[in-house]
Formats: sequence, C-alpha cells, structure tokens
Amino acid sequence: MPAEVAFDATFTSRSGSERAPVRVHKVIVGGWTGRDKAALQHHIDELSKIGVKAPSKTPLFYRVGVSRLSTADAIEVIGDGSSGEVEYVLLNHGGRIWVGAGSDHTDRVVEHMGITVAKQLCDKPVATEFWPLDEVEPHWDQLRLRSVIVEKGAEVVYQDGGVAGLISPRELLAKLAEEGGELAEGVLMFGGTCGAIGSVRYSPRFRFELTDPVLNRTISHGYDIVPVPIVG
Repeated sequence: MPAEVAFDATFTSRSGSERAPVRVHKVIVGGWTGRDKAALQHHIDELSKIGVKAPSKTPLFYRVGVSRLSTADAIEVIGDGSSGEVEYVLLNHGGRIWVGAGSDHTDRVVEHMGITVAKQLCDKPVATEFWPLDEVEPHWDQLRLRSVIVEKGAEVVYQDGGVAGLISPRELLAKLAEEGGELAEGVLMFGGTCGAIGSVRYSPRFRFELTDPVLNRTISHGYDIVPVPIVG
C-alpha cells in the first residue's frame, strides 16, 4: 500500500467554504525560487560561505517523504538546531489547484551536509485551509507571507514579505514540468519563502500565515517545536 497522509481540509472560495477529506501521496519542496536572480545569487553565495552547497540549478525541486507532512499542533525535532520557514503551498485536489500555507521546517545543523537530508529530518506542518489558485492569481503579487517566533517569552516577527519576491505558481509549475514532474492529484508542493529578519534561529514556537489583502482573508497555523534529546 503506497504511503500517504490524510486529513480534513477547508476549501474556501468566494462562494463559501467546504470541508472535505484530502489524501496526499507526494510532497515536493521547491527551493531557490526567488524571482530576483541577483538577490538569489547573493543568497547562494552567502550560504556557500557557511558550507551549504550551491544548487546545481534554480529552482531546484527536493523530495521529502510524504509521512513528514503534518497538521499537528506540535512536532518533535532533534535538539535545538532546526527552524521553520513560512511558504505558500500548492495542492492538486479534485482536479483544481489550491493555494495554502506551510512551514518547511529544516534542520540547520545538518543543512551544510546536504539540504535534502536536512529537510527530510523535520516534519512539514501545513494549515488545513486552501484557496483556489485561480481566485488569487489576478492579484497574486499582493499576497503576503508572515511568521512569528517566541523569544524570551514574547512573540517576535521572524519573516514578513510578499510572494512577489518569488517566482509565480504558474512559472514554478512550468519549471517542474520541464523536469518531467507534475502537480498531479494528491501532490502538494512548497513554493518558497522570504528571508528571516535577523539570523536563522531556533524557537520553541512557530506561527505562520498567508494573507490576501484584496479578498481580506488569512490562512494561518501554529505549532510547538519539541526537542528530542541527543544522547550517545
């Protein structure tokens, strides 16, 4: 029996909301999806200085086991060397492409050894609400990504940026198709993130959201990060 993750989701459109079961059998993480190529290269160069291998091309599509997908309110991680990052996600459900929000939580300690391994080590939390892509596409660049962490008992804005800094969903899907991939039914893809405010760092709590200021709606989710002790 193929691996899959099932959960109930809310599909919200201009005509209302509908609750329906979702079955995801494949998760793709789109990396290096920045729209500004000069800024993207600068980011690659900076990461190379700390040992993170430069991508062979951009964008790059990573795979993680579908069992890493989570809608829980808490995830367990190895030690305190991981961090979340808010991303828009795309889901093919019922023959239609939907937009949601998730966190590409990644082990930063292992990242310099291999990005694919670092991503596979952590669960990928997603919100359970989605919007039709065709409803937000006309004003796509006005959507915003935001995340909040907890430091010294207080909430701190960790990321705050527009999706305009990332290549569009249609371009991302076209790039995926060039590599023989497809956002088929039951496939979920992470589409990219914006930079952290300050350093990339661990927090015991991560809350993220995707906001549409035109249709005045927000998709959000938060989760606790519970470290598993490193022994031996």
